[in-house]
Amino acid sequence: MSRLIAFTAAALVVAATAHADPVTDQIDAAKRAYEAGEEQVAIQALEFAVAQIQEQLKAEQLDLLPPPLPGWTAEDPVSDAGGIAAMLTGNNLMRTYRRENGASVTVSITADSPLLSMLTTLMQASPSATPYTRAGHRGVLELHEGGTSRILLLVGTRIQVQVEGSGVDQQTLEAYLDAVPLDRLEDALLG
Repeated sequence: MSRLIAFTAAALVVAATAHADPVTDQIDAAKRAYEAGEEQVAIQALEFAVAQIQEQLKAEQLDLLPPPLPGWTAEDPVSDAGGIAAMLTGNNLMRTYRRENGASVTVSITADSPLLSMLTTLMQASPSATPYTRAGHRGVLELHEGGTSRILLLVGTRIQVQVEGSGVDQQTLEAYLDAVPLDRLEDALLG
């Protein structure tokens, strides 16, 4: 009797493990379909697996955007990654935060944009921009009382983090910047 229970438990664990991951399930289904000569079914299964992997990566990347600071609310994070547009704009993550008094902050993370160096040059050319460093990364700080202020920070050579706010001070911008896990960006976005 105990052997039957152990065997049943082991079979349930194996069955649960075999069907616990939709990506590997679809890859296995694609292999079976391909071996059976059903190429279209194999392609569809592989496309589904790729889409699932892309969704997992997108969720992990959106997690890089910080939660709202106390007293703030946040919109849903947005990702503009992939497709033809990514060839020009790169991988973009963005989230906007708001306070009841009308203040707002937007955190944007851009990776692998061919326009990155041009944008950085334009920011540095602004007469109100001053050199800025944070956590060992270089960038620029642009403060405008009563207007839009921003911090632009380069992480490595392929990632830009921008924290832009209206109706906020430098400390608020830096609090949001500090909430971004800068040490994880390269691994998460450049793989």
